[in-house]
Amino acid sequence: MAEIIVIAHNIRSTHNIGSIFRTCEGFGVKKIILSGYSAYPRIENDGRLPHIVNKLTIQIHKTALDAETMVPFEHQEQPDLSAIREDGYTIVGLEQNKTSILLPNYKPPQKIALLLGEEVKGLTPDLLEQCDQLIEIPMSGKKESFNVSVATGIALYGLTVDSSR
Repeated sequence: MAEIIVIAHNIRSTHNIGSIFRTCEGFGVKKIILSGYSAYPRIENDGRLPHIVNKLTIQIHKTALDAETMVPFEHQEQPDLSAIREDGYTIVGLEQNKTSILLPNYKPPQKIALLLGEEVKGLTPDLLEQCDQLIEIPMSGKKESFNVSVATGIALYGLTVDSSR
């Protein structure tokens, strides 16, 4: 099974962050990197105002249900994709793009850093350029995309369910 870290960049909703924590815990994700303006739970030596830390931690907990205490995480202003790549991870962006590989056709490498972008606009052009590969979830309905936390679950399932593809 692949070793996976998840990078959640500019995810505004604390409910989405909590759901991503819970989903990552269920799939055995090694670590979550919360970057940009993504909400994140209390950390050691937290420099944010205490009332903000408490509010965000409580809101994330509502959907994470303690997964936020089980999955290692860190906050970075900008994800350090070069360092992650140097650690042997392939940077895989989850994004609808003309170069994306449909998830059912994707053969995952052994070490994956799954990069998630903003709820509405997705990954920024700068982050897209830094991805080694892009994957996309096939859509059958009329909506253009899934909610970011739902998409995370689908992608993690697709990346872990059958490593013999």
